[in-house]
Parts: sequence; C-alpha cells; structure tokens
Amino acid sequence: MPNFKHLNIDERYEIQHGLGKGESFKAIGRKIGKDCRTVAREVCARATVVETGGSGRCFNNCLNRHGCSVTKLKEDCAKKKRCSFCFKCCRDVCGEYSAEACPSLLAAPYCCNNCPRRARCTLAKLLYQAANADRAYRENRSETSTGIYAGPDEIERINRIVSPLLVNGQSIHHICVNHSDEIMVSEKTLYTYADMGLFDAKNIDMPRKVRYKPRKRKRGAFKVDKKCRIGRSYEEMQSFIAENGNPAAVEMDSVIGRKGGKVLLTFFFTSMHLMLAYIRDANTALSVTGIFNDLYNRLGRELFVSLFPYLRTDNGSEFTDPLAIEFDGDMRRRSWVFYCEPYASWQKPGCELNHEFIRRVLPKGTPFDNLTQGDIGLMINHINSYARKFLNDKTPYDLLVSLYGKEAADKLGLELVHPDNIVLKPKLLKNKIKTHL
Repeated sequence: MPNFKHLNIDERYEIQHGLGKGESFKAIGRKIGKDCRTVAREVCARATVVETGGSGRCFNNCLNRHGCSVTKLKEDCAKKKRCSFCFKCCRDVCGEYSAEACPSLLAAPYCCNNCPRRARCTLAKLLYQAANADRAYRENRSETSTGIYAGPDEIERINRIVSPLLVNGQSIHHICVNHSDEIMVSEKTLYTYADMGLFDAKNIDMPRKVRYKPRKRKRGAFKVDKKCRIGRSYEEMQSFIAENGNPAAVEMDSVIGRKGGKVLLTFFFTSMHLMLAYIRDANTALSVTGIFNDLYNRLGRELFVSLFPYLRTDNGSEFTDPLAIEFDGDMRRRSWVFYCEPYASWQKPGCELNHEFIRRVLPKGTPFDNLTQGDIGLMINHINSYARKFLNDKTPYDLLVSLYGKEAADKLGLELVHPDNIVLKPKLLKNKIKTHL
C-alpha cells in the first residue's frame, strides 16, 4: 500500500472530509491509498489551533471559569458582566487563571472536526483544515531544502579552527586531514560556509578556488539557524510590547541593488521617522552582525540600548543570526529581535514606505557596487533633513537631536542639510550610479 509519496492537496481534502464525517484513520487511509498511521501523523502534525468560543460565549479556556463570579478585574473596564465572559481579563489580569485543554484531544482522531460539543465548547479547538495543512507542508518543505544545520555557536567554533589556517595559506583539504576530529564536517561543507561569508577568512585566502569560474546554479537563501525564529514571532512581539510599556520599534530591512552585488541595511526608527542605511558587500548574516557591533562600539552601551529597544524585521536569510544582534561580546543583552509573518510587509510599514526616498535617489535596477558609505551617508542626510507634515513640519534629524542630543547625531554621522539644498533625485549621486534599464 505505501507508495512513499507525499500527500497532495486533494488527499488532504479527503482527510478533512473524512474527519468531518467521523470516519476512522483506517477508512480514510483506504480512500487515499495510504497507511492509517500516515493519516494519523498528518492530522497530529498539521492540525491548527483555533481559539473560538461556543454559541453565545467567547473563547475562554480558564479552568476556573465555571462558577466564577469575579467582575471588573480591570478598573477601566466598561463591561458589567462577569470576567469569565471576557477571556482577556482572565489571561492577562487574574492570578487564578489556569489553562484547560480538552482531554478528548489525547485520543484519536486528535482533532475537533467531528466533535458533537464543538458548537458550545469555549476551549481551544484543534481543527484539521486541508488548505492550512498543505500551506504548512509547503513552507516546511521549502525551509528544509535550504539552509544549514549548524547554529551560530557551532559556526564560530569551526571558524576559530579554520580561518587562521586558511589565512596562513593552508587548503581546506589539508585542514580537514589534520583536524577532522575537531571540525566534524566535510570539505564541501567548509567550502560552502566560506562561500556564504560565515568565516573570517574569505575566498581570496584560497588561491586555487578564486582561479575557477563559479558554476552557474540557482542559489537559495541560506539560514544560519533554522530555529532562530522560535520565541521571536510577531505574536510574541506584541506580548513583549504589552509587558514593556510599548517601547518604540526599530524596523530593519535590506535594499537590493544588483543581484549578487552590494546591498543596503536600513533601520527605521518609528518614534522619529529617522532612517539609517549602511552598505554591505554581500547580503549575509555576518555582514549584518558587523554593522551592529560597529554601531554598538560607536554609540556606547547606554545610547545603543536606548535607541534600539527592539527590532522587527522580515524573514530574510541575512537576519537569521539574532543572538549575535541581541547580545554583545560579553553576552549582555543589548536588544531584542522579532520577525514579521511571511508576506506581511504591513507589519513593518514605516520601513517599506521610507524606502521610497531611497528609490528616488537609487531607482530599482541601480547597482550599488560603485557606492561607498560616504555616498550612502550623503543620501541619508538629505532624507533625514526632509520636513514631514505629520511631524508638525519638523525633520527626523530635528527629532533625533531633541530626544537624544546633538552628540547622538554626530555619533551616527548625521548632518542637517539646508532645506533649499535637499536633492532627492539620482543626480545627488551622479557619476557614481548607472541605472540598468
């Protein structure tokens, strides 16, 4: 019966319909030509938690909700009914809150698709939905087909062994022969790490490698740590904001010039509408970490922590080493990193909108290879000196100076440009850029 093929969307709909009719895993497996254990594993792995209430009642999974007569846990609450009718009060305020899970989910069919109590149940429901299951499967397949299985600590350990020897002119083969018990990865893996920019040593330190023309192949986005987003989701960011008094966010993103060429790392400070941009030779996690370390050293710990309380960014491979961003060399926390949901640019709108200013000077298709950090700094000074109506006709530079002082602006390398001298056109960097039409 097993054909060793992955389930497709049609088979997942058959599973959903079968569960809705109360059919057993064995009966569903016969329909789609799969073993019953395959169906059971699919349901357990890809059922979705849905927090919905029952008829006439909101979602509330508090163990003590029955018979609870507490009202107005929050002083500013305008509702007169019991707090058990308002789950947010139970979870956020009540010290007696304890989550309850349905015991029926511990046995087959491990979901609530055909549960007779579903319409009036106020607990969290586990539903198998074919569309969501297929989307989760495809995302997981895409994630597992790219990336590496080493975390940042493991990469740094290998780097300490390999980079000094490469700089001394040794080949990767020679290093592997004499340090195989310490490195514990293949030669091909070391070449890949070096090519991704994860080592201090570069390809130029391997003379034979740079002689060969690179093979043409489709390169995916490599990830330093596949588990980096655990505990840093958009929902967990919202909890962090609520617990810490709504600190001002810093949105982080990349602006691509020519594919494979130099890229920009941008920061958008939502409280001031201030933008910073730094040019990088490659779009790697190591280059992002280097910029953070440089800013940390320039600003000093106190000012850095004040300016960067937490960052929110997208799921780009260059942001997959959050620990190196969040902690300094002495392992003291200096910021927090959270990730927006995939394809949800609206979760960091300020950064996306302010990229329009960059694109006025550097239109899409413009390579950044001839630009220096001085050129980028000039462009950023013009952008931050541009008055905004929603800032009461003030500039982002003015807000930075009023909140943090002129010294902070000097440390960031920012200068105020006279209003009549502001240029937001490609001619600002003429002779340094050439648009590829």
